[in-house]
Amino acid sequence: MNIALLGYGRMGQTIEQIALKRGHKIVLKVDKDDKDYDITKADVAIDFSIPTVAFNNISNCLNHNVPVISGTTGWLEDYHKAVALCKEKKSAFIYASNYSLGVNIFFELNKTLAKMMSNLKQYNVSMEEIHHTKKLDAPSGTAISLANDIISNHESFDNWKLDETGESIIPITAKRIEDVPGTHTVTYESEVDTVSIEHIAHNRQGFALGAVIAAEWIIGKTGVFTMSDVLNIG
Repeated sequence: MNIALLGYGRMGQTIEQIALKRGHKIVLKVDKDDKDYDITKADVAIDFSIPTVAFNNISNCLNHNVPVISGTTGWLEDYHKAVALCKEKKSAFIYASNYSLGVNIFFELNKTLAKMMSNLKQYNVSMEEIHHTKKLDAPSGTAISLANDIISNHESFDNWKLDETGESIIPITAKRIEDVPGTHTVTYESEVDTVSIEHIAHNRQGFALGAVIAAEWIIGKTGVFTMSDVLNIG
């Protein structure tokens, strides 16, 4: 499989290592300042770029009917445009806030716990996410996905806020600490006890492996998909 890497930072380099080990070929490496590149030499593209260029990268792939896997967060105001373009061009597209296999299991646990807690009004929910100091957006895309899944499955909450509390609001705390790949904690607290679930990433390998697996899966498919489709969960 010929892969284009759109974004060649630490994640792009880790994806390259895993893709090569799995027998794939990297035919294109695009840095954040590269605007003119030939995406057609690739069978699939993996985008871990930056928010300001992600939509352009994705659009370029879809316009040339190259399936694209995107893990860039912070650009989702244009997500609906990417979905519409994918359908128009009959191409293939996956966006995930997190490609880690463990995190996607964590997503399902979070939904289940939210459903269980929905009728237990004595519990207040809060979230914390910790990432490395080079992460540009806050809260993380993963934290936003977790919060939105709670909102969809718990009748007491309809919004999330960064560093804010209030009725029906899920408060999210975002911390930036040197060399932390990613930690996400969801906590339900009452006067008598605390129930908490947590995912701790030890390195970037899990994110990169999941992205490569998604790229392998999407070849030959048409449509807009999620990691739940790739892993057949949810």
